[in-house]
Amino acid sequence: MAVAGILNIPKLPLFSSLPLRKRLRSLSISIKASNSQTSTKEEENPSFSSSSSSSSTTRTATTFAPPPNFKPPEPKPFAIRPDKTWDVVGASLALFFRLGTGVFVSGYSASLVSEKEIPPGQYSLELGGSKVKETSKIGRRPEKPIEIYEFEGCPFCRKVREIVAVLDIDVLFYPCPKNGPNFRPKVAQMGGKQQFPYMVDPNTGVAMYESDDIIKYLVEKYGDGSVPFMLSLGLLTTLTAGFAMIGRMGRGNSYTPSKLPPKPLEIWSYEGSPFCKIIREVLVELELPHIQRSCARGSPKRQILYEKAGHFQVPYLEDPNTGVQMFESAEIVEYLRATYAQ
Repeated sequence: MAVAGILNIPKLPLFSSLPLRKRLRSLSISIKASNSQTSTKEEENPSFSSSSSSSSTTRTATTFAPPPNFKPPEPKPFAIRPDKTWDVVGASLALFFRLGTGVFVSGYSASLVSEKEIPPGQYSLELGGSKVKETSKIGRRPEKPIEIYEFEGCPFCRKVREIVAVLDIDVLFYPCPKNGPNFRPKVAQMGGKQQFPYMVDPNTGVAMYESDDIIKYLVEKYGDGSVPFMLSLGLLTTLTAGFAMIGRMGRGNSYTPSKLPPKPLEIWSYEGSPFCKIIREVLVELELPHIQRSCARGSPKRQILYEKAGHFQVPYLEDPNTGVQMFESAEIVEYLRATYAQ
């Protein structure tokens, strides 16, 4: 079953986008805590002078540690903690509105085979007495993670996260919740305005706004050039991406005061998973930079996680600031809030 496809529909004038590409000459993106309070209205286009950009105060270095008596939970495949049932149900509505976009890697195909055809130690999904053999067609891999500034409650940002899953590329996400003191001002400093998503490709020096332009750039650079069907419908794509957020309205939008760690967290996840979405909401609210190891169905990284953790299940969190590695979305949410919320 192939995911990628092209539909040649002329774009509506309302949603035609102007390319805003820039070459980054000498740009250093650092992760540091800041007490600066900068206006974050969506339509503002503030200019940052050298004095204003350097007025932020770096917080005293903080030592991060797991919560007292913390113990990572045992993974429970396909299990939902009772108090999180409605959270998962609400997050699952996106699968309906977006027809599963972001669940499968480009060129995905699957077939049922006997258990003997899958070598021991190789990840595969079991169905009854058979196993599912999955394949995909991925393009060139970026040497360094793509950097994307965005937040959960934005339909344009969701479109870009979906193509990230389809292309199976790793991304360093800089969350930009409303009133966030760190990365919203950084976007205005780099690009001239606070508009999201904003992408930086450190492999080529290209930086740009506009979700459709970002999608086109990524499929041409790291895919086969084809924009998936559900991402090629112009206004309809944006509307359904907005409807996809109905079940989690308001989550992952606004900043919760937090302690910013020196290193980005790593999360194995993909946009089509409702369990992963719940984690992403909290990462955005706490403004925690994180590297997403994309692993939608058909991703070869599923085998990598299987070998690393002895089991495949997402989300899977690796926190280099505390050494914690853990499965289970509900417990990951509690860990993140206990460790990083102020």
